[in-house]
Amino acid sequence: MRKLLVCLALLAAAPQTAVNLAGTWRFEQTNPSGKRITICVFEPRGSTFTGTFATLDDRGHIVRGQIHGNQITFDVQFDFDMSGKLTQYQGEMSGDDLKLTRANPPANRPSTEILLHKISSDTTYVPPPELGPVHKPFPPFKRIAPNGLALAPPMGWNSWNKFAGRVDDKTIRAVADAMVSSGMRDAGYIYVNIDDTWEGSRDKDGNIHSNEKFPDMKALADYVHSKGLKLGIYSSPGPTTCAGFAGSYGHEEQDARTWAQWGVDYLKYDWCSASAVYQRDEMKPAYQKMALALRATGRPIVFSLCQYGLLHVEEWGPTVGGNLWRTTDDISDSRTRMSEIGFGQEGNEKYAGPGHWNDPDMLEIGNGGMTHDEYVTHMSLWALLAAPLLAGNDIATMSDDTKSILTNKEVIAIDQDKKGVQAHRISQQGQLEIWARPLADGSQAVGLFNRRESPSPITLDLKSIGMTHAAKIRDLWKHRDEASAGASFTAQVPAHGVVLLKVK
Repeated sequence: MRKLLVCLALLAAAPQTAVNLAGTWRFEQTNPSGKRITICVFEPRGSTFTGTFATLDDRGHIVRGQIHGNQITFDVQFDFDMSGKLTQYQGEMSGDDLKLTRANPPANRPSTEILLHKISSDTTYVPPPELGPVHKPFPPFKRIAPNGLALAPPMGWNSWNKFAGRVDDKTIRAVADAMVSSGMRDAGYIYVNIDDTWEGSRDKDGNIHSNEKFPDMKALADYVHSKGLKLGIYSSPGPTTCAGFAGSYGHEEQDARTWAQWGVDYLKYDWCSASAVYQRDEMKPAYQKMALALRATGRPIVFSLCQYGLLHVEEWGPTVGGNLWRTTDDISDSRTRMSEIGFGQEGNEKYAGPGHWNDPDMLEIGNGGMTHDEYVTHMSLWALLAAPLLAGNDIATMSDDTKSILTNKEVIAIDQDKKGVQAHRISQQGQLEIWARPLADGSQAVGLFNRRESPSPITLDLKSIGMTHAAKIRDLWKHRDEASAGASFTAQVPAHGVVLLKVK
């Protein structure tokens, strides 16, 4: 996503150097998705500096850098980067201008040059006036009771992965039609969620309006509801969304009432620019403010927290009224990223349950970046994790293969199991892993995952899941019963693939 960027390097006071970084720097650019603002506050110490780097959708991270004449370089370790690699930045100063770029951008995301201009010698960060007045302090935090929604992981579709900023009224209506005709609705996919870029301007009274892509949100919601589906929408607790459109900062109650009047059933609330107006310890009350606003409308609206797993959100997500919360940064349509996220969920299982779910992000199945076996792994792993199943492909044009993966009712039943227990890893031998979760009928769902580059046999010891040689074993992708060999079961698992079992 196009994200508003703020970098704050808050450093100890120091003598003057060849490059005078001390002060506040600003970058502003207007593009089709809105205004992009960068604010940096620097305070060097001799030829080195340390401090904090933050984006508007992320908390601050420690920076260590050096000054070489008119050049600066620094490294930062982002928590969401599971590879452990440092992200490197470099800058060049000329007078009151500073060019800043990422030194090691990934191949699929070229580095963008930011030209910062020094606007003052003040080393105290102050949010830009465009972001609005500083909010009043929150009252002492108190946990709130569950809202009674999302007793099973939400299932549906989200616009971002396939359509991003191209989503419009016509797209949503076409998706709603396809959800019905394809059998997705009957398989359990209910929510049709509009992600970022629907937002227009506010009127003189502060009421949010949709932009020209969505001429009548109430009529669109009525259409979606007429199909037996529910409508979701997107916003941010900050002044702007990730794509630079109007956020809900200072208008929480107003926006909640508007969405309820439109007929919205689901809200994805993305942190984005909130870092520009809130301190890190205000994240919980900022999210709870919207939860209370939604409840005050009287309309049941599922509340999805999207803040990338920061500050151990799994520990407090339910206390602020969240029904689900992202545990990770954005997914992408690649086996590597899907695997990093999915297999990285070990340890989160104790926080999931009816009404409150860990969310490892949306499904990429059908978008073309993975093989059949990799997409089957994606679906199987998310089902074992009791994760929300939010498809991210073009439903209207999906292939029969994609449809068969997304609508496998035996696999969906694992995800939607009433017991609501998330799977955990019970065995790992190199790149061969076994994950299991207990189900409400006393059986166990078991995934035999092969992360190798070639096929490999994997053996399940039935005792490891509390079963005996008399267990009944069902292969949920082949839709057939299997025979065990005594107290174990062995399957040949394709490269990057899975065998998903129900054992009773």
